[in-house]
Amino acid sequence: MSYLLALDQGTTSSRAIVFDHHGQPVARAQQELALHYPHPGWVETDARALWQAQLAVARAAMHGLAPQSIKAIGMTNQRETTVLWERDGGAPLANAIVWQDRRTAAICERLREAGHAELITSRTGLVIDPYFSATKLAWLLDHVPDGRARAARGELCFGTVDSYLLFMLTGGRLHVTDPSNAARTMLFNIHTCAWDDELLALFDIAPQLLPEVVPSSGVCGYTDAALFGAPIAIAGIAGDQQAATFGQACHHPGMAKNTYGTGCFMLQNTGAEARASQHRLLTTVGWQAGGQTTYLLEASVFMGGATVQWLRDSLGIIGHSGEVEALAASVPDTGGVLMVPAFTGLGAPYWDAGARATLLGMTRATGRGQIARAALESIALQSADLMHAMELDAGTPLHELRVDGGASANDLLMQFQADVLGVPVLRPRVTETTALGAAYLAGLGCGVWSGLDEIGAHWKLDRAFEPRRSDDWRGATLARWRRAVALTRSWQEQAAP
Repeated sequence: MSYLLALDQGTTSSRAIVFDHHGQPVARAQQELALHYPHPGWVETDARALWQAQLAVARAAMHGLAPQSIKAIGMTNQRETTVLWERDGGAPLANAIVWQDRRTAAICERLREAGHAELITSRTGLVIDPYFSATKLAWLLDHVPDGRARAARGELCFGTVDSYLLFMLTGGRLHVTDPSNAARTMLFNIHTCAWDDELLALFDIAPQLLPEVVPSSGVCGYTDAALFGAPIAIAGIAGDQQAATFGQACHHPGMAKNTYGTGCFMLQNTGAEARASQHRLLTTVGWQAGGQTTYLLEASVFMGGATVQWLRDSLGIIGHSGEVEALAASVPDTGGVLMVPAFTGLGAPYWDAGARATLLGMTRATGRGQIARAALESIALQSADLMHAMELDAGTPLHELRVDGGASANDLLMQFQADVLGVPVLRPRVTETTALGAAYLAGLGCGVWSGLDEIGAHWKLDRAFEPRRSDDWRGATLARWRRAVALTRSWQEQAAP
């Protein structure tokens, strides 16, 4: 029997999962990774340690399997994290700057003040923000000795995490990325699917630094034979949220998924059209396969599972995150309590960094259960805002929402999500959708599956959460939520002396 090996490089862990040709996991391994915070707002990781961890879990997951039984490798990764390394040997020149890092906020502000926002958004589908790779790379080149001169001489390589890992997996023979990762750099024209010369000039980035952009699905190279005992084809590459969308079989326009992690990431397939958002969402490349490019609308909220972590770590009303569902279910409703978890501001579609969290409607009867239930409902209500903006941008109504991520196991949350959206919420049997998406792309690229229809047939439903509430209830609930959001957004002004 042949298998597919998915390498899933997250922010705080390296994972590897072996899948069979039915898309079922048969072996897995995971290793935690450390993040470093050298200054307030800075977030870094040791790229060499990241590579060593990913190699270790790949070998562990393959234990007992002959390398010849692995048909291909699919790579998926944390996006936007920026690595700069030596072309000769692969040694990183500095710690990787993680996507969460905010050190380049002043650079981004200067770009906005100089009037570059429209150019960047029109070419890349992104907003100017330290989140993306371009300003991180510019910062590294300014702080590494002779960085820009060495880059111009072709001595250095830049890449997101996928590029660095693939470089190391192939013994330095492959310096590539795919459009889904390239689209997160703020240097890539999503309409031409090529690096943009005008943006490279704006950031003073030498083109010699950049990886070759190859399709998300298709054999692009082979691993160094010394790593696993034989060369293995590399046939799939995608950023984590795009891979999860592919793994959820959201292969056709209008289909959408939501990942409930620390934050929430909602993506909707818009087909061959890179649809510009009128509601402050991101337009991005989903994947490129079979000569076709698929685009997505993307939106995120900052506080998803992190809201539950706040209940645990700051309030101490639960001992671990798994307790929140039982506590919330211990009461019939929130008793009028409503939480807007803007602890770090509000993400899409508001993008309000000045907003602050609020807990409204409490009485003497309010207890731990009501607060826990309000916290869970806030995750679904934020996601409802994202979906409403997506429907307006896409011009098509949502018919269902596929879900994954740790909090998708919370039945109470998923039922409330269905109620406030008014559409079924579908949880699949295999919730390892990020790694599964990478495996699907690799399998499609090396002929394990004939096309998207065959892959889609592997998607199996675990549970459908059907909406149980009336349209009147839904309208009143969302109206109350939006009044609370408005209060949260005006907090800075009202709190000023």
